Amino acid sequence: MLRDTTILTGRSLRHILRSPDTIITTAVTPIAIMLLFVFVFGGAIDTGAQSYIDYLLPGILLITIASGIAYTAYRLFLDLQGGIFERFQSMPIARSSGLWAHVLTSLVANLAAVAIVVGVALLLGFRTGANVLDWLAVTGIIVVFTLALTWLAVIAGLAAKTVDGASAFSYPLIFLPFLSSAFVPTDTMPAPVAWFAEHQPVTPIVEAIRNLFAQQPVGSELAIALAWCFGILFVAVVGAMIVYRRRFR
Repeated sequence: MLRDTTILTGRSLRHILRSPDTIITTAVTPIAIMLLFVFVFGGAIDTGAQSYIDYLLPGILLITIASGIAYTAYRLFLDLQGGIFERFQSMPIARSSGLWAHVLTSLVANLAAVAIVVGVALLLGFRTGANVLDWLAVTGIIVVFTLALTWLAVIAGLAAKTVDGASAFSYPLIFLPFLSSAFVPTDTMPAPVAWFAEHQPVTPIVEAIRNLFAQQPVGSELAIALAWCFGILFVAVVGAMIVYRRRFR
């Protein structure tokens, strides 16, 4: 399985390298949102002693990932329509290696897009005193979050009937950070919205990353964030395998 996954991942990565505009396009929307909030709305939002770009960046990183996984569903759908998975069925290849190849390609592409967004944030004034361990923790959270959403994208790509349907599922995921503490403190929201913001998965993930960047105690946010990420990942992997086996039964 590892050998097959490595070979098929190389195939998928070559597709990405032939069209690097995919990574650039993934980063454009989050960067545009970041510019809008920093230079237009940021002055009206009170984040205390923390600069707004420092407050905002964790949510922008999650939006970057939510934007990027749409391409995973799109590429998987095209492979299915092209019949490549039927050809895999007739070859001595591990059944799940084709899916893992798309997932790992998504991970690499999304991490590249996240790096671009962080670079732009640094140009806009983002600063952090985070040490190496803090950065590793942030990277770990982003990796697990990306894997969780990517496996959701795999389900969408397997179940979609059209190209538009394969990628449209990501729109609610892009919108979800706006209903969290990513852009404004939750105590400024109406009570029902604040309750939802405080009990959905994006808020603890944002808070954990924000505290790591600020070298503040992460408290229970990190445990809650990881619980959400691993929980979604487990459900998504199981769901993707069920849909895959039913499709090629």
